[in-house]
Amino acid sequence: MTTYIGLIGGGNITETHARAARAIPGVAIAAIHGSNAEKIARLSREYGGTPYENLEDFLQHRPMNVVMLGSPSGLHAAQGIAAARVGLHVLTEKPIEVAMNRAEALITAAREFNVQLGVIFQDRTKAHIRQLKMWLDEGLLGRVLFVDARVKWYRPPEYYASSRWRGTLALDGGGALINQGVHTVDLLLWLLGDVVRFQAQTATLLHKIEAEDTAVATLEFASGAVGTFQVTTAAYPGYPRRIEITGTEGTVVLEHDRIVSADLHERSGAVAKLMEAVPDENQSASSATVSDFRGHQAVLEDFLQSIQLKRSPLCDGLEACRSLALIESMYRIARHAV
Repeated sequence: MTTYIGLIGGGNITETHARAARAIPGVAIAAIHGSNAEKIARLSREYGGTPYENLEDFLQHRPMNVVMLGSPSGLHAAQGIAAARVGLHVLTEKPIEVAMNRAEALITAAREFNVQLGVIFQDRTKAHIRQLKMWLDEGLLGRVLFVDARVKWYRPPEYYASSRWRGTLALDGGGALINQGVHTVDLLLWLLGDVVRFQAQTATLLHKIEAEDTAVATLEFASGAVGTFQVTTAAYPGYPRRIEITGTEGTVVLEHDRIVSADLHERSGAVAKLMEAVPDENQSASSATVSDFRGHQAVLEDFLQSIQLKRSPLCDGLEACRSLALIESMYRIARHAV
C-alpha cells in the first residue's frame, strides 16, 4: 500500500524532505504547498506531486495521508492544526513552534482529531549519538559530572538577507539559539535529562538581524551534573559541533556527530566497530543546506511505522516541547539580564 506525503514549504529543507520521502519504498509525494510558485513548481517537476499555492486547496488533495512541514517555524501550529482537522498526520521540522502555547495547541489538535504528530530531530537517529546514549543509559561513563556543548557555526549575511523569516522573532522565534541551537538543546535533554537551573545571555554580535546570532548558557541538570552551552552563527568559517561529556568513569567527545574520543575506565568493545559507521556528510557548520538526507529519511520511516503500529514516534509533540520550553526560558532570562 502506498503512503502519500504532502510537503509544505518550498525552501532547502523541503527539498530534503522530498529526497527523503522518495528514498522510501512505498512512499510517494502527492502534493506540495508553498508561497513561492516558482520553487514549488520546480520541486513538483523533480519529485512529483501537485503544486498548490493555496493551503486549503492543498489540504483537500487526495490521496494524501501525511504532511511534512518545512515552513517557517512560526507557522507550524497554524498549518499543523489545519492538517489535523482534515485527518492528516503531521511531521514537522524543529522546533515544534516558536512559543509554548502554540505548540500545546498543535498537540491538543493532534489528539482531538486522532492523528499522529512528530517532530524532526534527526540527530537522534545517528549511529554515534545513539551509541553515546546507550553508554550513558548503561552507566558506562559513571555518574555524569559535566558537559560542554559548542555550536560555533557561521552563516553569511545573505543567509539572513535573502529570507523574509530567518532571524525574525515572529517567524523564527529568535536567532541562533532556537534555529541552529535547538538540535543541541534537544540532545542535551535526551542524553542527560532535565535542566533544573540555568543562566543565559544572548547577543547580536555580527549579523544585522532582529534576533540574536549568539547565545551562551550555564546549565545544572536534575542529576546534579553541570555544563556550558554556546551557539553562534558568527564564528567564521564555522566549526563542527562539539559535545564533551565527563563522568566519574571517563570522558566521551562527540564532534560532527562522531565519537572522536572515548577515554573510559572500561572501554567498550563497541568503540572500534562504531568507527566504521558512515559519518553524516552535511556541512552544517558553514551551510544550511542538508544534502545528506539519511537522518530525515530515518525519522520519516520511524514516523510512518508509528502510524502503522499506533505507537509514539521517535520524537512526539510533548518530547519536542522540552527543548522549546527550555529555550523559551533562556530567552526570558536573557532579556532580564540586559
